[in-house]
Amino acid sequence: MEARERARDAELKKELDATLHARRELGDEYEPALVDSFLDKVEQRLDSVVDRRVRRQLAEHRITVARGARDSGAENWGERFGFAVVSLVLAIPLSAIAVVNAGLPGLFVAWAGIVGVNGLHAVRWGPVRRRERRDREESDWEG
Repeated sequence: MEARERARDAELKKELDATLHARRELGDEYEPALVDSFLDKVEQRLDSVVDRRVRRQLAEHRITVARGARDSGAENWGERFGFAVVSLVLAIPLSAIAVVNAGLPGLFVAWAGIVGVNGLHAVRWGPVRRRERRDREESDWEG
């Protein structure tokens, strides 16, 4: 992957050198046109990179929808972890209130509710699946 990045950087550097060389030969009056031309090339490459990434993400989303699965990944894991932490934090005062008002049976009812809410949340989101990072074999700068 590093070789491709170096090749991409070398190609861009070559274009910049050619633009600077043309500026030296043509003079200052052509500088704005040369800079605009170089920036147009960079913009075209960036547009193609963005287009390719958007198409890839759209295709991944369509596949996910077609399979009937929900998006999973780091976002869902973070949400699930946050939900679990909030549940445990809220379990402390709920347990205390339940014991004070209803004794041991109240504690069991409070914890049954906590476990039930967490269970429903877990069933709703399903198992967290790891997404494998793809090695992007094609260069983002190539057309």
